[in-house]
Amino acid sequence: MVKICCIGAGYVGGPTMAVIALKCPNIEVVVVDISKPRIEAWNSDTLPIYEPGLDDVVKQCRGKNLFFSTDVEKHVAEADIIFVSVNTPTKTRGLGAGKAADLTYWESAARMIADVSKSDKIVVEKSTVPVKTAEAIEKILTHNSKGINYQILSNPEFLAEGTAIEDLFKPDRVLIGGRETPEGRKAVQALKDVYAHWVPEDRILTTNLWSAELSKLAANAFLAQRISSVNAISALCEATGANVSEVAYAVGKDTRIGPKFLNASVGFGGSCFQKDILNLVYICECNGLPEVANYWKQVIKINDYQKSRFVNRVVSSMFNTVAGKKIAVLGFAFKKDTGDTRETPAIDVCKGLLGDKAQISIYDPQVTEDQIQRDLAMNKFDWDHPMHLQPTSPTAVKQVSCVWDAYEATKGAHGLCILTEWDEFKTLDYQKIFDNMQKPAFVFDGRNVVDPEKLREIGFIVYSIGKPLDAWLKDMPAVA
Repeated sequence: MVKICCIGAGYVGGPTMAVIALKCPNIEVVVVDISKPRIEAWNSDTLPIYEPGLDDVVKQCRGKNLFFSTDVEKHVAEADIIFVSVNTPTKTRGLGAGKAADLTYWESAARMIADVSKSDKIVVEKSTVPVKTAEAIEKILTHNSKGINYQILSNPEFLAEGTAIEDLFKPDRVLIGGRETPEGRKAVQALKDVYAHWVPEDRILTTNLWSAELSKLAANAFLAQRISSVNAISALCEATGANVSEVAYAVGKDTRIGPKFLNASVGFGGSCFQKDILNLVYICECNGLPEVANYWKQVIKINDYQKSRFVNRVVSSMFNTVAGKKIAVLGFAFKKDTGDTRETPAIDVCKGLLGDKAQISIYDPQVTEDQIQRDLAMNKFDWDHPMHLQPTSPTAVKQVSCVWDAYEATKGAHGLCILTEWDEFKTLDYQKIFDNMQKPAFVFDGRNVVDPEKLREIGFIVYSIGKPLDAWLKDMPAVA
């Protein structure tokens, strides 16, 4: 019986291992983490992350061939294949601060594997890591090997939150990178055999180690670039009276381009895009490629520009001040169907409004008040470090309240910002919302989920990203 151990019980480790356990009943899968509360949550009825379909998968396997444990060393020592899925946050200080990945957690995992191992191991990189991490890990393991053989594989995840279980059941591709040696090929085959339980052979791609590591960064950079491209065009649409939805639809009809990831919005978020592009930028700089680095940097600059443009539009529309005004924020997660708030544009928008002394009332169906307050009090990149290294119980931001219903959030508000495309926001009773808001009542739709014409008929002044501007907004130009 093959034994798999995964170090790290987060958004990648938990769902991936649950699906492997479900699809490979003859493999024992243990997910280990040093965080006791997190493991307790995985063993409870309330899982620590929200992901459609995850509950069912975990409940089918937990206690049979899927286990969650804090006894890290025991399970690492017993495993044949070890997935390492620990955080690789962006460094906040020292060499490469603000760009390079911090490999502290990866290195300590590698040293612990070397300490406790008594048999040969296949070590699989599952976290997003900079190119050549495998080489560093290999060095740590071989210099501490005590005669044990280690094979390092790169098996990056390409999950999209909100559809992670579906993505795992039917992946576009599974990518496995390994050394081009007999032992390396054997290790690649062993991991391939695991995925072959449910993934068609032609979807399992094998490459060399560096190609696999770089493919992950490149895939995220290309996706983020599409979003920044359409967002850059959205600014031009507003200036010229074009409609970004029509432009994106026309562009997406070209089969070479395709329709996905062409929705203009207040900006991209999530744990990977910005981090991976910064990482790519850093690697390019280190390899003497400043022009390539600057090209990718621009993707992030446009994303930041889009968020500040949105805030400027809100403030300038409302007589150039939101001080003391109640602004309702609908949606805080970085996208629908997840409770994840990592790098969500809502953080920057709320901070921008708070900077102008707004009173903010937030409603999100999946994000807790504690999480929102922590996000608004935290410095950039702190979110990716383990809980005990994050600022402890931040002082709550007094101008922010969190409520459990959209109508409560908008009651008495001067303006309403939609920052996550939750389906329920499309079907709200906007007449009821309008009746309970201060007049003039403003809607700033950062996700293009509402029909601006219908809302204008009700009486709202509407700003939709990349759509022809309301007459009111033309008279109140956004001050850059």
